[in-house]
Amino acid sequence: MADVRLTLRWHNEPHEISLPEKSTIQDLSTAVAERLHVPPSNQKFIVTPKIGLLRPPFKDPSLPIQSLLDRKIILLGATEAEVATLDSALATQRAQAQRREETLAKGRRVLAYRHIDSARAQDEARYTFHAIKPLPYLPHPEKSRRFLERLRDDPGIKASMRKHGFQVGLLTEMDPVEHTTHQSRTLGLNRNRGEMIELRLRTDRYDGYRDYKVIRNTLCHELAHNVHGEHDRKFWDLCKLIEKEVERNDWTRGGRSIGGDEFFNPNDEGHEHVDEGGWTGRTLGGENETLSRETLARAAEGRMGKKS
Repeated sequence: MADVRLTLRWHNEPHEISLPEKSTIQDLSTAVAERLHVPPSNQKFIVTPKIGLLRPPFKDPSLPIQSLLDRKIILLGATEAEVATLDSALATQRAQAQRREETLAKGRRVLAYRHIDSARAQDEARYTFHAIKPLPYLPHPEKSRRFLERLRDDPGIKASMRKHGFQVGLLTEMDPVEHTTHQSRTLGLNRNRGEMIELRLRTDRYDGYRDYKVIRNTLCHELAHNVHGEHDRKFWDLCKLIEKEVERNDWTRGGRSIGGDEFFNPNDEGHEHVDEGGWTGRTLGGENETLSRETLARAAEGRMGKKS
């Protein structure tokens, strides 16, 4: 029986896999686990055009590989080693947050009589983004880090987070190619009411950064998901309140740039939506765990751009 060669992209690199011509999508999943060390539970295959997202357990495990030969296949998935690395980083982050909480609690007991600025400093250390991480595989991650730091240090954002007692474990960016379809662009995501917030910082062509105030409003939206998961009336009331608070407390105003690059790209507009509601009700180890881990652990799955 002759073999067929199928090419998929993973970690921004092409990988050729040879399989018997009568193989199925289940056989491809097994080969990926054996050769690339991505376990089936972490695998997601994005097939274009038409077919869409395939992931184990497959609805049709007998789908012939022959039907995929003329299509683009992107593999999303972290190896077990990458998942373990991220688990360790998250555990370290939680331990650091716990130590900060204990230190602040001691400070309140011992220094309660001090000036109000001391209490404010303690609140700002608690009600903040406890970690910032750009995507290291995208161009100029140092610029993304400065962008995320600007959001963290934005006077309006800080004031609103203090007022509402918001804490976010990790603030990071999202890879545009992974959150773009021919119908819409996703601008932000909030996982588990503040465990992680992802923001779409970059233009679709990766040649610049998006408008700061648009991204800041997206962040306001995602912070509202710390309280409300669904896009109901309570959510929208809180979202609008946060936006007004942030605008009112932003004493900087005016435009800024990162490393000489303007944020706004007027050609990068389109059908955009912020999210599909907060990623609530999932704990670490749940079925959607892999996707958030991949945001940090995997390499780029290719710049699909406008031609995808």
